[in-house]
Amino acid sequence: MRLRDRRSRDDDPAAMRPKFVVGGAVIAAALAYMIYAGVTQSAVYFVTPAELRAAAVAGKAYRLGGMVQPGSLRWEPRALDLSFTLGDGTATVPVRHKGTPPDLFGEGRGAVVEGTWSADGYFRASLILAKHSEEYKAPHGPSQAGYKELIRTLKGDGR
Repeated sequence: MRLRDRRSRDDDPAAMRPKFVVGGAVIAAALAYMIYAGVTQSAVYFVTPAELRAAAVAGKAYRLGGMVQPGSLRWEPRALDLSFTLGDGTATVPVRHKGTPPDLFGEGRGAVVEGTWSADGYFRASLILAKHSEEYKAPHGPSQAGYKELIRTLKGDGR
């Protein structure tokens, strides 16, 4: 009796190709879903004060950008309470933050705050990002204020 060389269907490369295609499609779909779910759950929308005023949803996470309005900044260092108003030229939004402000933060400067809109009519910021100019201006000589102090500290005499 002669044994025939029978290959099983599982060993046939042509028969295995559909399995790889289906397996690859399942993996790609799972990966696409994980990316989609991660992006939609962590998405924070960038809005202006006018847009926020027009359609604010209490408790929803936003990223709010605008200018810190002159005369609106109130800082209580002992309690770490910061309040100010952000504006965009057409509308303003009162903002409250618990924590220290960034070094570049101040009145008349741009800021982006992340947080939620409160049902009490203010924006509760959890993070403040101070915008700054992308242009660097170096001192232009000894007549500039603070130049001597800068040189003194750079030389190591800055006690």
